[in-house]
Amino acid sequence: MEFHRDTLLWKLSGLSEAQLRTSGLPSGWTPLELLWHLLHVERRWLCWGFRAEPVPDPWADDGPDGRWRVPDGMTTEAVLVRFREQRERSRAIVAGAPLAERAAVGGRFATPAEAPTLGWVLCHLLQEYARHVGQLDVVRELADGAVGE
Repeated sequence: MEFHRDTLLWKLSGLSEAQLRTSGLPSGWTPLELLWHLLHVERRWLCWGFRAEPVPDPWADDGPDGRWRVPDGMTTEAVLVRFREQRERSRAIVAGAPLAERAAVGGRFATPAEAPTLGWVLCHLLQEYARHVGQLDVVRELADGAVGE
């Protein structure tokens, strides 16, 4: 996870503000929207899901059309700060928890039968990050030719 988080931030760091907020793909997502999405993915799976913490709007990364969206007026720096805060919160949740521990009931999961293990949640998050960081590799190469991990 740390490798993919770091790679995500490194790939974003070389893009201008305009490149962060402009899509280079037919699907229309922007690099900043991807970052916003991933912080919410961690929040949904670890805070709301694994710990069953109250999360006022777990789908806050979804716009009215079902696409990712960053709230109007939110700065890039604000998104980065929120991402880093979620990263720290996720680390704290995972620290010392056994991989076989099941998610708490009452947040994302209504019954013990629905509640996955922490190992399953982390595997899912790793897959999500790997897929999206790979997509960002292509976007970055199209934007300015930069390649590499």
